[in-house]
Amino acid sequence: MSSSKQKPTLHNGKAAQHDPFAAMRFRDYRLFSIGRVLLFTGGQMQTVALGWELYERTNSAMVLGFIGLAQVVPMIALTLITGHVADKSDAEGGQSQRKRITLFSILLLALCSIALAFISFNKGAIFLVYACLLLTGVGRAFLKPAGDALMWQLIPTSAFTNAATWNSSSFQLASVIGPALGGFSIAIFGNATGVYILSAIAALSCFFLTAAIKPQKTNFAKEPISLKTLAAGAEFVWNNQLILAAITLDLFAVLLGGAVALLPIFAKDILQVGPVELGYLQAAPSIGALIMAALLVYLPPIRKAGPALLWSVVGFGVVTIIFGLSRWVWLSLLMLALSGALDSISVVIRHTLVQIRTPDHLRGRVAAINSVFISASNELGGFESGLTAALFGPVLSVVAGGIGTILVVVATAAIWPEIRKLGALHED
Repeated sequence: MSSSKQKPTLHNGKAAQHDPFAAMRFRDYRLFSIGRVLLFTGGQMQTVALGWELYERTNSAMVLGFIGLAQVVPMIALTLITGHVADKSDAEGGQSQRKRITLFSILLLALCSIALAFISFNKGAIFLVYACLLLTGVGRAFLKPAGDALMWQLIPTSAFTNAATWNSSSFQLASVIGPALGGFSIAIFGNATGVYILSAIAALSCFFLTAAIKPQKTNFAKEPISLKTLAAGAEFVWNNQLILAAITLDLFAVLLGGAVALLPIFAKDILQVGPVELGYLQAAPSIGALIMAALLVYLPPIRKAGPALLWSVVGFGVVTIIFGLSRWVWLSLLMLALSGALDSISVVIRHTLVQIRTPDHLRGRVAAINSVFISASNELGGFESGLTAALFGPVLSVVAGGIGTILVVVATAAIWPEIRKLGALHED
């Protein structure tokens, strides 16, 4: 753990789990969190703009699916390399390796947003959009392991559970604000160009906030690059069955049950609403997740984490089915909000479990493995949704995905029975 952490104690000496603001009492963590909110907000705005613009231009579900695929391919291909880079020993003095990689990645995301604005303004070819998304995927591939590993250096272990909840809250806050701002911006500007510019400004703001974080020292040794060091994160996850079960459950549940990629189709063709309502639909899961995350901050830690994880994913599948069958926009909004609330429970449990059980010198590589599972469940899930929607229609795609999510929970509980017995996630 970093020796350069700030000195304030946690909430008048009380245990971290009883202090809702335990992680936020550290300056560098606050800077990092504010930056992430801005970056995620811009990213969510950009997602809405991409979906609306490309579907408006092509009227193709497959085009929407390829938005996710273009971003997830680099993340999968670069997994082992990005994790190793994030775990390399820091140079003497100056910024830490993890901080340098984080700043580089954020800057690349900003440049990609500027390029998307240029392409959008000039009505450039669709393949140019995908080229930018491939570079965006490269930036995210390096950002996830380096940024996550850096973040956990900014706080003591005792604040990990609280930080996991705040991380979820900050992401969901951005996911509430971003889609709404994206939809309103499209309506105001009349096109997606301005949204990409705002996304670039948000990324640059995140860059400067992250740059203000004090250099973090690490005490793990530099490992020469080799197949063994590259695969160390995957080996660690494989040997820790609870971690493997948790992230595998998330992978297949969201891969099958995610309906977000198809929201432009549901908004325009099924619910028959415009870009502002699309922003509401995109924001609904995050509104539910934000409310749940706020409750988790103030409530005592979950005592039966395993059953809570399994039942929350079952509920996610059920509300996904209802959303797919809905023809009433308010019911659709409610189901999306509930899906976000249930997903928030699983996110907090999974992130806490992974961070508490991962040694610091492996955080980058384990974060890289975890990011592949997350990206596969989101971006690759978007491709799967687009493909099945193109073949069988959006309604059948979403309903079948919800059923598949429930079956995944049953399979996970059967393959890894220890997940059913997982109790409180104690802080060491």
